Amino acid sequence: MNLILRLFTDDYFICRKITDSSDIDKLQTDLKRLREWSVENEIKLNPSKRKAVSFTKARVKERIRYCFGDQLIPEASNFKYLVIIIRSHLNLADHVNYTLRKAWKAHLS
Repeated sequence: MNLILRLFTDDYFICRKITDSSDIDKLQTDLKRLREWSVENEIKLNPSKRKAVSFTKARVKERIRYCFGDQLIPEASNFKYLVIIIRSHLNLADHVNYTLRKAWKAHLS
């Protein structure tokens, strides 16, 4: 699988299937190129929204260590992509609960 990059107004999503250490290096190179592109095009990408999430069924996994420029991207167990909350084990419970809370608040107002 090649690189997947999605850009939406103020959100971006980049991923790559990691099967060995060369794939890890490729993803870091992709991040470096994205950083260079953003600087060249004067596009500021919000550092507080950066998260590294690994999708795996393995019980033990290596820690994720990716950088964007000189900043380490923090590892997380989930992230919000547009309006969907995605968890590393691909359970949709977080998203369903979030949507129910929003609907309930709208109903009460």
